[in-house]
Amino acid sequence: MRLNDDFTKPVVVHAAKLDWVASPARGVDRRMLYRVGEEVARATSIVRYAAGSVFPSHTHTGGEEILVLDGIFEDEHGRFPAGSYFRNPPGTSHAPASVDGCIIFVKLWQFREGDDAQILRRPGEGEPFVSEDTGSATILFDDGHERVYLQRWGSNASINLSNPRGLEMLVLEGELSVGTERLRSQSWMRLPQGDGLVANAGPEGAYAWIKNAPLQHADVLKLPS
Repeated sequence: MRLNDDFTKPVVVHAAKLDWVASPARGVDRRMLYRVGEEVARATSIVRYAAGSVFPSHTHTGGEEILVLDGIFEDEHGRFPAGSYFRNPPGTSHAPASVDGCIIFVKLWQFREGDDAQILRRPGEGEPFVSEDTGSATILFDDGHERVYLQRWGSNASINLSNPRGLEMLVLEGELSVGTERLRSQSWMRLPQGDGLVANAGPEGAYAWIKNAPLQHADVLKLPS
């Protein structure tokens, strides 16, 4: 499968309008945003766990990045409510589940060679910083190769973000107008290097997860053949 794999073109996906597609694990469904491969794939998805569902224990051979969007995500290490952020580098493993159900944003097989930092940020954790526009932001991860952060803009804010490496964004709350597109909760945007983000927040403002990084690292881990 190849989905939205041309990194030279801007992409917008309004994931909340997509149908849920069943995964091999009972009760675990997904909305695919980007994918190269079959069940083992370089992928970005929104994944829904039904109440009581369990995904088999697995090792993150290519790394896994997660943001909990709704409900409580669980594994043998604990319970993690909405707003929790993980980076599980290659070689780590777990058995994810959800007693009451949850929705998560997941990126697989997108770690670069040598990226072995394991990160857990609980809701509200992270390093505040002043972004280049007028919004407030919290850094979740920054290793010099990529910066991952949460950004909040106020009512009707004008937004102008430069994009020297590549930019990926998932709207979590509120609304952003980007050209003719209106991005709301679960709207995902990816912009190629050099295409800055010019947008306006809606009357209730907007809140987003943002990754400033190459859309694919030159030394990204290789998928198994």
